[in-house]
Amino acid sequence: MRVPTLLVLVWLTAIACIDPIDQTLSQHVNVVVVEGSITNLTEPQLIYLNRSKSDSITGRFGTLPLTGATVKVYVDSSQVITYQETLPGRYQSPAGFTGQVGHTYQLRLTLKDGTYYQSSPEVMPSVPAVQKIYQNFNSTSLSSGLLNNDFYRAANDVYIDWQDPIDEHNYYRWDWRLWERQVWCKTCTSGWYIIYDLDDQNLVEDCFAALPGQGAGYFINDYSCRNNCWAVIRNYDTKVFDDRFSNGSLIKNHRIAQIPYYQVNGCLVEIRQSSLTLKAYQYDKMVQEQTQNTGGIADTPPTALIGNITNVTNLQERVVGYFRASAVSAPRLWISRQENTGNPPGLYHALNSRLPSSEDAEYDPNTGVVKPKPQLFSKLYSRPPTAPCLEGDNSTPTKPIGWRD
Repeated sequence: MRVPTLLVLVWLTAIACIDPIDQTLSQHVNVVVVEGSITNLTEPQLIYLNRSKSDSITGRFGTLPLTGATVKVYVDSSQVITYQETLPGRYQSPAGFTGQVGHTYQLRLTLKDGTYYQSSPEVMPSVPAVQKIYQNFNSTSLSSGLLNNDFYRAANDVYIDWQDPIDEHNYYRWDWRLWERQVWCKTCTSGWYIIYDLDDQNLVEDCFAALPGQGAGYFINDYSCRNNCWAVIRNYDTKVFDDRFSNGSLIKNHRIAQIPYYQVNGCLVEIRQSSLTLKAYQYDKMVQEQTQNTGGIADTPPTALIGNITNVTNLQERVVGYFRASAVSAPRLWISRQENTGNPPGLYHALNSRLPSSEDAEYDPNTGVVKPKPQLFSKLYSRPPTAPCLEGDNSTPTKPIGWRD
């Protein structure tokens, strides 16, 4: 999930590549991380399996996907839904499967080495609908404490209104998903992008590493998108709410999201208001406190958060993450940004902390270093080629519902 000279964008880069769950892991760990949920929306139901393991010397950890697992969800202890691995460590339900309020869901999974895990059963609670969604531009929305400076703080603050039910105790979680127009689709490090092999015989669509004598040292080439493309960006923080002090109230002007002012073009945001069980709320509340209230994004939280997933044969193993069953209200809001002021950094710059460096640029715009030219020729396409926009967690070639051209 993401150093040129403009330190103004360091925070945006940090939040784009830090998973809140990863932030909760202390040094010198080796843990399985399981994250996933069942919702009542017509959308892919996803389970993510990873192993977070720290370096024994530096204490810095990386995340590796756990591939080849057998992943199943049990509905009401009887119906079995088998998931398929669609990307490394990413497991998806069959098309058409959605959750239903009041039903019970349990995750059971087996890793390639035979280790068997299961979650506690989760009963999906209902969720009230978002009644109103709106936004205001705020030139100082983002925290200067996180940014370490006051230069880039602009965002569109998104608010919602909803009627909290009077006859039940409700727990809420909010997430957001943002679509932004994307114009760069591939980066090659110390190499160049090719569509076909050197004989123009076989489709490759990948980077070709520089051969000895073709390029000295480290250089970067970025390639524009061949087709329509949208970046998909998700919230970097955790927001939860207990209606204990507002039960049955019409809750108004509740800020849910701060959408960074990445670029002048309009964007589309989806707000997801999810119901939580008490235990899921308690887990997410701890995530919120450890990752957001410890004095800064660079702080090392005290402990790994253990959720509702256990190793059936080794109850002493710590498993990080939580499997949820949540009903979701998910309205979308178009933000034109026409009333925004100031100069945004540009989407690519904000997400990568550098300017794009096209293959045909003589100098790298970030370093000023002369770039080597490719000794690659094709009769089928000219240089520099374009790259396709790929469907994935962070990008899509499919126009999102609600997008305005």
